[in-house]
Amino acid sequence: MSESFVAAYDALLARWPAGTAELTVATPYGPTRVHAYGPPDAPPLVLLPGGGATGAAWFANAPALGARHRVYAVDILGDVGRSERAGLPLRTPSDLMAWLDAVLDGLELPSAALSGHSYGGWVAAAYALHAPRRVERLALLDPTQVFGGYRPGYLLRVLPMLLRPTVRRVGAHLAWETAGTGVDEDFGRLYVLGATLPGRGRPVVGRTLDPAPLAPPVLVVFAGRSRVHDAVATADQARRLLPRARVEVLPGVGHHALPMAASAAVDALVLEFLGTPPARRQAALGSSL
Repeated sequence: MSESFVAAYDALLARWPAGTAELTVATPYGPTRVHAYGPPDAPPLVLLPGGGATGAAWFANAPALGARHRVYAVDILGDVGRSERAGLPLRTPSDLMAWLDAVLDGLELPSAALSGHSYGGWVAAAYALHAPRRVERLALLDPTQVFGGYRPGYLLRVLPMLLRPTVRRVGAHLAWETAGTGVDEDFGRLYVLGATLPGRGRPVVGRTLDPAPLAPPVLVVFAGRSRVHDAVATADQARRLLPRARVEVLPGVGHHALPMAASAAVDALVLEFLGTPPARRQAALGSSL
């Protein structure tokens, strides 16, 4: 990793609340970096970031979510960040699911709630289909390739950047996608530097999922001004495929900016969906007697 990328990563990490622990989880596919915050005995919540974002990008959500849950924000192996490919090759979606199995095993989590943004939403949903008994609840934030594909116009616009990423191209793409919706400056710097890292590999991706068999309770939050897909149409598709899911559209926020720019709204929806932890619920019942 370049010194500038490391500095940008550390700048985001410095905005996590005091008491955040840096964990390295051994897996057969390589060591995985996890940022952990919240009471160790609180219900676990695993956070999976969007492509090129790293687990550090959950800095704006960690304080509220970590007040009621033990938050584990993961650098997805195969993408940029401080997780490192070493050992077994990570090439297919099946490999990626086996890697996440190993991460949960290493964290000693038989099961947990999962939340993922963008590409991380696809990983979270794919994992819930792969190991439904290990996923207690599933919160998806503007997920890609779960309830439909990308807008054709979006793909045409992003293709030159994907084929030949440069600081100018990646920065212009991020500015276009988040125009008028706000994007954190530190995050933007990390995203641009990560996308242009020399020798950067490609994260493991797969086909658009069929989410209909999802077993755990599901929350889906779409970014109203996402350019990746039509938020209203995709939300309607989500309601058709998962009639028991809670589906929300947050107006005025873009795809990349969703977890950060709308952190208060996102955190409130996720916490309400996850519910009151059992220990707190019992305390509340006791205080009412």
